[in-house]
Amino acid sequence: MSAHSTASTMRAQVAIIGAGPSGLLLGQILHRAGVDNIIIERQSAEHVLGRIRAGVIEQTTADALDAAGVGERMHREGLQHDGFDLSVAGHRHRIDLSTLTGGKHVTVYGQTEITRDLMAARDAAGLSTLYEAQSTAIHDFDGPRPWVSFTRNGVEQRIHCDFIAGCDGYHGVCRASVPPGAIQTFEKVYPFGWLGLLADVPPVSHELIYVRSPRGFALCSMRSPTRSRYYLQCSLGDGSEHWSDEAFWAELRRRLDPETAAHLVTGPSIEKSVAPLRSFVAEPMRFGRLFLAGDAAHIVPPTGAKGLNLAASDVQYLSSALIEHYTERSDAGLDHYSQHALARVWKAERFSWWFTSLMHRFPEGGGFGERMQEAELAYLFDSPAAQRTLAENYVGLPLVTH
Repeated sequence: MSAHSTASTMRAQVAIIGAGPSGLLLGQILHRAGVDNIIIERQSAEHVLGRIRAGVIEQTTADALDAAGVGERMHREGLQHDGFDLSVAGHRHRIDLSTLTGGKHVTVYGQTEITRDLMAARDAAGLSTLYEAQSTAIHDFDGPRPWVSFTRNGVEQRIHCDFIAGCDGYHGVCRASVPPGAIQTFEKVYPFGWLGLLADVPPVSHELIYVRSPRGFALCSMRSPTRSRYYLQCSLGDGSEHWSDEAFWAELRRRLDPETAAHLVTGPSIEKSVAPLRSFVAEPMRFGRLFLAGDAAHIVPPTGAKGLNLAASDVQYLSSALIEHYTERSDAGLDHYSQHALARVWKAERFSWWFTSLMHRFPEGGGFGERMQEAELAYLFDSPAAQRTLAENYVGLPLVTH
């Protein structure tokens, strides 16, 4: 669309691209602070809610949801976890998060439910979310008057704004619109994926179990006391269509310790999918009046449950900076947004890489690599200091602004 074509025009202080949890959370926090915003989303609301994602929530994320006024159902229905188990060589070892971190914990509450709560709050406030927006493009974000163009219901539309927040994920338009010379990317692609299965069966344990076995990694997780989520390390060539429910449950049993396997309740899958694992970071996270947040700027392997939590911490840094801009006429927060966000991102990347490297089978690592994993785990189980480091990272590092 050219700058001179006829289009329906709107105005907002902040245009948010992407109606996933990071975009919706940013919009909700800004709204409560009196900052006008519009969200543009390529998919339908039903499609967004249909995405199956993780749900281990750090305390800082829970605090952000509370600050946004959407934490009530999370506190009512979420499951507080004070620890988790590592299953190695047929034995389970509990990591006591609460004791090791001075009373901190995590909350198991599905990302889909967080998205649903944020959507409901936005609808109740009468705020504008433009779903099924096609051909979205961002313009002039390197100058003082950025704008967004898109087509919706066959009508070309334009939003003029002060700032653009790119919350549109790894494949979104925002990062792709940055000139190549202005951005640096760092990536590690892992040689395996996770096959996930969701089923309406009670969890095999009341806390998560991370499993290292000779057959590969496994994870026993849950969404509620009656809905379980299980994962198996699989080859990148595997597709979910290659795995029957029966084959999945049989392989999971082989990777569990005997006692846990004996208590496993199986049932028909609601959903099965394979997700590749990668670590990815784009630097910086600010380009003029465009700010990236969440998966648009970084991806972590799911082993440490940091993806959603990193997105939420980005949103806390960015919302605070934008509110400061409008209420105090200070750009200090905006100027330091990328620095502060990336400092936390890289610490989470390190933890997720370490935890992934510790618990998965890497055939190319050979016998030496396997012995290093065994030595690391032996040290972890014998060292309260090592367990404390694991626990501190798992429950979430504090947000730092210096």
